[in-house]
Amino acid sequence: MPAKVQGKPDGKAVVAPPRPSGLTPVPLAELAGCLDEPPPTGAAVLVAGVTLRADHVRPGDLFAALPGTRAHGAQFAGDAAAAGAVALFTDPAGAQYPQVRDSELPVLVHEAPRAVLGPVSAAVYGDPSAALAVIGVTGTSGKTTTTHMIEAGLAAAGYTTGLIGTVETRIAGDRLASAFTTPEAPDLQALFAVMAQRGVTHVPMEVSSHALALGRVAGTRFAVGAFTNLSQDHLDFHPDMEDYFAAKAVLFDGRAGTEVVCVDSPWSPRLLRDGSVTVSLTGDAQWTATDVHGDPDGTQHFLLRSPIGERRLSIPLPGTFNVANALVAAACLAAVDVPLAAIADGLATARVPGRMQPVALGQDFTAVVDYSHKPEAVALALDAVRARAAGRVIVVLGCGGDRDALKRPLMGQAAARRSDLLIVTDDNPRGEDPAAIRAAMLTGALDVPESQRGEVRDIGDRRAAIVAAVAAARAGDVVVVAGKGHETGQEIDGVIHPFSDVDELAGAITEMITGTITGTITGTITGTITGATRSGR
Repeated sequence: MPAKVQGKPDGKAVVAPPRPSGLTPVPLAELAGCLDEPPPTGAAVLVAGVTLRADHVRPGDLFAALPGTRAHGAQFAGDAAAAGAVALFTDPAGAQYPQVRDSELPVLVHEAPRAVLGPVSAAVYGDPSAALAVIGVTGTSGKTTTTHMIEAGLAAAGYTTGLIGTVETRIAGDRLASAFTTPEAPDLQALFAVMAQRGVTHVPMEVSSHALALGRVAGTRFAVGAFTNLSQDHLDFHPDMEDYFAAKAVLFDGRAGTEVVCVDSPWSPRLLRDGSVTVSLTGDAQWTATDVHGDPDGTQHFLLRSPIGERRLSIPLPGTFNVANALVAAACLAAVDVPLAAIADGLATARVPGRMQPVALGQDFTAVVDYSHKPEAVALALDAVRARAAGRVIVVLGCGGDRDALKRPLMGQAAARRSDLLIVTDDNPRGEDPAAIRAAMLTGALDVPESQRGEVRDIGDRRAAIVAAVAAARAGDVVVVAGKGHETGQEIDGVIHPFSDVDELAGAITEMITGTITGTITGTITGTITGATRSGR
């Protein structure tokens, strides 16, 4: 079906997002006014919805025919019309496609349609974010954890919440699968409208750099915008770190009612202005944490100092970076008038799928799954693990294909420095040669002097790599399976195969406990690179 080309980069169909019901259709002339364009012929047409996917068109929709990476949406204008679209919206190039030019539908044209699609979509769905307290969190790492912490605090305060992010989207407790960290503008505005109709009052959401650069959140009213940190990532999309930062900075252009900034990043000072709410683990800020200490199970305790008071708080996640995430979450919650007691209750119960997620089946070593897939995130996660490890640290890690290739040796290096056994494996190779991806990681790992790293192995099959890690574990060790976290599939050559790190790790541990693991990894190791055992370990 040709319309699939418009979907995710792999060309697969995307499940249609929910739509609100019972809204009054909007005259096309009113939408033309949003663009400062004269009404087209047929401006009296009433628009009931908007989408940029022809296979999601419903009768009464405005079809946004936008240029894509593989095809121009204008190619699918005929399919959209056949499905019931009543008008088209495109750029000057799209207007020249015969499917648009020869269409009997009225056509809105704008030089930069992505930049205005958000406000147009918001107008179609009744400006729904105006009825919600939307709390947007951006940054390289910590978006998912922070938004889940915010959601937990809101729930503790008795609010009905939505949640939009990498792991999942939730509407008043009902779960939807997430296709993108931040949905496309029409889907996002429709989602907000559904949330408002279902009684949601507050929506913590992850805001990716892609979403900001591509206008997906244009037309969204933010009660709070928050920044966690910035480190190397997404340089397959952004030409350099300056462009990456500039995309993040868009959330702090005045569109948010309150701006919360963690000032521990060297990029942070450029976001600060009068009225900024500051957070820090290491320096001077309005929200700080002192006397941080952890339990063997990873729970951390600290004294919060803030403009709304001091209180001892606990979070069920290891790593000082998660204390920073908790501070950002707490400051965001205070900005929407959540009391300190509810903040404390929420943070104490926050759970984040695939983020330092323990897999405990009675084994005598610790096993966790973590989503860390950037050099700095890997370093922070493994530093947190090392700090509470009684024995060795065993790491299973890969890098995704068709993504930033520059970070691969950095990932290998970060993991090798912090592990006693590093097993380099496949992540989501997508359209790339997985062996080449692993070779880049191994180059970084082996650049670490032997005295500063442990053993390094290359096991391409991710399932076999996890089994090998479990087989190597001894009492008191920590096994970390990193990179995919909450994901339930592995993408290879355009096909997503069912795969869950949590399930695979649990299965390997079960096999070990029942004595069936022996011999299962024979022949699976494509190469073993033995380095010196880390000094003192």
